[in-house]
Amino acid sequence: MCGIAGFVNFNGHDKREANSRIRAMTETLVHRGPDGDGYFVDDRAALGHRRLAIIDMQTGSQPMSDLHDQLQIVFNGEIYNFQALRRELEGFGHCFRTRSDTEVILKAFVQWGSDCLQHLNGMFAFAIWDTRSGMLFLARDRVGKKPLFFQVQENSVSFGSELTALVAGGSVSKQIDPESLDCYLTLGYVPAPRTIYRGVHKLEPAQFALISRDSVRKKKYWELSFAESTSASFDDIVDEFEELLDECVSCRLISEVPLGAFLSGGLDSSLVVSSMTKFMNDAVKTHSIGFDDNRFNELGAARSIADHLSTEHTEFVVQPKAIEVLPKIARYLDEPLADSSVLPTWYVCEMTRQSVTVALSGDGGDESFGGYTFRYLPHTVESRIRSVLPAAVRGVTFGSLGAIWPHSARLPKALRLKSIFENLAVSD
Repeated sequence: MCGIAGFVNFNGHDKREANSRIRAMTETLVHRGPDGDGYFVDDRAALGHRRLAIIDMQTGSQPMSDLHDQLQIVFNGEIYNFQALRRELEGFGHCFRTRSDTEVILKAFVQWGSDCLQHLNGMFAFAIWDTRSGMLFLARDRVGKKPLFFQVQENSVSFGSELTALVAGGSVSKQIDPESLDCYLTLGYVPAPRTIYRGVHKLEPAQFALISRDSVRKKKYWELSFAESTSASFDDIVDEFEELLDECVSCRLISEVPLGAFLSGGLDSSLVVSSMTKFMNDAVKTHSIGFDDNRFNELGAARSIADHLSTEHTEFVVQPKAIEVLPKIARYLDEPLADSSVLPTWYVCEMTRQSVTVALSGDGGDESFGGYTFRYLPHTVESRIRSVLPAAVRGVTFGSLGAIWPHSARLPKALRLKSIFENLAVSD
């Protein structure tokens, strides 16, 4: 991954001060891009980039400009179809100076404007500054894999891959947003477009923003539809899924640096590694993490899959020291996140980085198929009850039930209702 940061003062700024500010913002993102940095500063805008070099190691540095120096781009992510898209753009007469996917985005924007997003297959967050029109274009990928925070103030806008970058720029007051805090305590995270800080927003997945001196225009460019039905048989759907999985995995293997995978032994990561073996000439480098407590140790299952697929397998056994690493994790998370899996994820990433630069994983597999019933079903029930009963009735009824209902993991799952009752007692 890389890190991007920037700001625009539509009334103009002192270039020396702007240079110091953008460097301070970008310096907070070194962990995202340890391989180099780059900056662009003009009379109104400043862009910064920290790079993790994966493709076009020699000429892919950023910020990158178009041939006429009208547009400047900073980009975090990867465009999987950039080679095919490059050939299409060359057919329109565009010339390329690099082999990078960054330049493909830039040329696509020249060719199609904001409609370029319809052509991009990848994970991305990027900003394009138009030096002539004074317009800033921000965009984020369809499912929000890459983060992008921004803050609009009078006659200015700032953005970054992390909240920390905006804080370093001096424009964020760090006042906690009470409604965002409520979201966190209810959901376990702060959903977009909110952030934990008042006045700062996340660009939503599948959204772009056009920001000028006079306006901020945001628009969704894609939305997942569940309306389509199919008459295909289950076996046909399984075959189609395998083809799609292989297509998705193969396009993620374009890399000029060592590449591997996380392997837990579960269904999702095992399928990903199985697909990788079809396209890689050498054995896939797989990595698993285990604990000295056998109740939480899945190394055996991962080892069985690794043996079956003949991977170059590496195992790590760790003794988690939460007190030591949690401050670091909290620093890099930027916002509160009630997900205990960040602890093992930290360790497996830290150790995997010793042998590869890029690692594929099975994260998101469950959500792609509708998520966990036990997690989402209570929210659905709560929503339906809220739509039927007024807040005053719920407060009395469910408040009393929540107060007396036992809180115990020994109860059957169907009877673990205390949190639901307490939630329903709270006003909308």
